Amino acid sequence: MLLCIDIGNTNTVLATFDGDKLVHSWRIKTDARSTADELGLMFRGLLAGDAVEITGVAACSTVPAALRSLRTMLDRYYADLPSVIVEPGVRTGVQLAIDNPKEVGADRVVNTLAAYTLYGGPSIVVDFGTTTNFDLVSSRGEFLGGAFAPGIEISFDALAARAAQLRKVEATRPRSVIGKNTVECLQAGLYFGFAGQVDRIVERMSEELGGVKAVIATGGLASLVLGECHTITHHEPMITLIGLRMVYDRNV
Repeated sequence: MLLCIDIGNTNTVLATFDGDKLVHSWRIKTDARSTADELGLMFRGLLAGDAVEITGVAACSTVPAALRSLRTMLDRYYADLPSVIVEPGVRTGVQLAIDNPKEVGADRVVNTLAAYTLYGGPSIVVDFGTTTNFDLVSSRGEFLGGAFAPGIEISFDALAARAAQLRKVEATRPRSVIGKNTVECLQAGLYFGFAGQVDRIVERMSEELGGVKAVIATGGLASLVLGECHTITHHEPMITLIGLRMVYDRNV
């Protein structure tokens, strides 16, 4: 089976594929201080728990320190297996139609590939993670750029840290947009505010593109506001890992 690894700022998501079929998946906390040996033991433990035998590895990372440890881990623990780390020079089939292609995170590139392959274009990928990323895919599968906004959990944390009489609350849908207490007021403003932000940005992007075929939600926090975002047409939580599988197939 192919092991795909997506190391994000907050979480690391892993999945195994048997051909096109996703078989197993795991989500763990990202720790940029983890050594190569710690990563190797962690990944091997997860795979052993489900008796998975892998035949190749595809990976991407937005955390430079974790990427260094990942390279060493692959050389040490999986040296006999073909592996692909998405970075400049790796064939993805995605043209980067932006000012500085070197600035684009590998996860945004593989998201573009997967979104275009699965849903066509033009389309928009909304990735709900540490930041909320809006990525545009052209009708020809090009990466056109996008927008960044603070992530849901970051915003909850910032309010609790900067406002003396506010505290950190659970990121969840409140019973009403009209809060009856401090907790509900915080939840209402952030929950409905984020949903409105997503819809408005998607609407403006769609207007500039002349319409889109699909708006795909992904990321660990997508399910939190998915029901309130009227512009989202598809939910694919594993789109980055699916894109990694596609890049691996192109290179190995």
